[in-house]
Amino acid sequence: MNRWEHFEHQADIGVRGFGASRGEAFAEAALALTAVVADVAAVVPLVPLEVVCEAPDDEQLLVEWLNRVIYEMATRRMLFSRYDVYVGAGQLKARLWGEPVEPERHRSAVEVKAATYHGLAVRQQPDGLWMAQCVVDV
Repeated sequence: MNRWEHFEHQADIGVRGFGASRGEAFAEAALALTAVVADVAAVVPLVPLEVVCEAPDDEQLLVEWLNRVIYEMATRRMLFSRYDVYVGAGQLKARLWGEPVEPERHRSAVEVKAATYHGLAVRQQPDGLWMAQCVVDV
């Protein structure tokens, strides 16, 4: 079962991740982001990449994180299907695994331009799970 989902937002797409920690919720939101672009199951986690992001609060950190993933996808021409994320006070450290885009195998759905502040939320739910979401501009 996916621990991520998409939600509708006019012409754009919302991405939402759930996890036992903020880091897991951020990782699942990144998987939802990948799923906007291509079939996550078709992406082999071969090449690792480490990233660090900083922001004054969890919500801004989520936007910084997703925009960093978008940047890495675009500049490296890669897709990522595995994310290990640690979120501390104002900082995120992550390792991403993915592979170079192969158009015949990674049939691209849409291009994501940026993560936005629309629908932005990072919070622990009553069931104890963390939820991280925002709308991405496509």
